[in-house]
Amino acid sequence: MPGTLLRLITSADLTLEPQTAAHADEMFVVLSDPAIYEYENAPPPSVDWLRSRYARLESRRSPDGLEQWLNWVIRQSAGDLIGYVQATVREGGTAAIAYVLTSACWGKGLASQATEAMINELAERYSVHALTAVLKQQNQRSMRMLQRLGFDLAPATQHLEHCVQPDEHLMYRCLHKAGSN
Repeated sequence: MPGTLLRLITSADLTLEPQTAAHADEMFVVLSDPAIYEYENAPPPSVDWLRSRYARLESRRSPDGLEQWLNWVIRQSAGDLIGYVQATVREGGTAAIAYVLTSACWGKGLASQATEAMINELAERYSVHALTAVLKQQNQRSMRMLQRLGFDLAPATQHLEHCVQPDEHLMYRCLHKAGSN
């Protein structure tokens, strides 16, 4: 199937590397930043747990085969890993995206740069034409970044379809490509 083998993606200041179990040690340090979890989730319990999770994700497919799981770690030009971007691509050209960066990199445009690089890859290589992202309503930093990237609040009618909780926002972006796919 086209697009199953993830490519390295480069942008002005970053490289997105296909995430593998070999990234677990470096990413455990990144994901141990407590500021990341201000609004939700928790740090991974151990490096071994993270390595095992990353190994499962290397299949790049959901167990039922209906979704592609695309995960990249973000590396700065200096060589340090600073976070990840990910997309769950569904049949029909839609994808749910997520991203996490260490707090030391917030406010520098790096999350936007990494996310936009992934979005371009999704459109060009995976024929994605519509994106969603779910975030906690209190997370205004993430809301502003998504709005800068062209996302809008999705209609409330879509919240049930995407399992959005009452304290969350569903953001939506339609990708328009010139010419044919």
